[in-house]
Amino acid sequence: MANKQKGKNSEKKGSSMGNMVFVGKKPTMSYVLACVMQFSQGANDVKIVARGRAISKAVDVVEIVRQRFMPDSVKLGEIKIGTEIIGSGDDQRNVSTIEIELKRT
Repeated sequence: MANKQKGKNSEKKGSSMGNMVFVGKKPTMSYVLACVMQFSQGANDVKIVARGRAISKAVDVVEIVRQRFMPDSVKLGEIKIGTEIIGSGDDQRNVSTIEIELKRT
């Protein structure tokens, strides 16, 4: 079973998920620095992903990266919004999601 877990993790790193930043409960600047580090390591695009209450923090992260840290070298790419259904039965609810792409110019 441990081998299966290792296989799944290595697949995620090898795919496009390597340039994704998942926004959650950490301070905003943690995610900003994660984005800047991705670009400094040679990434041409970084996707910022959030859902629920973290969506506003994801927008803050994008704006800080664009306006303060990399004002002339990053622009907005594709923005995707959606809804995920969480839970089942009586506990089922809708949670909004957002994916914002930043591209190096």
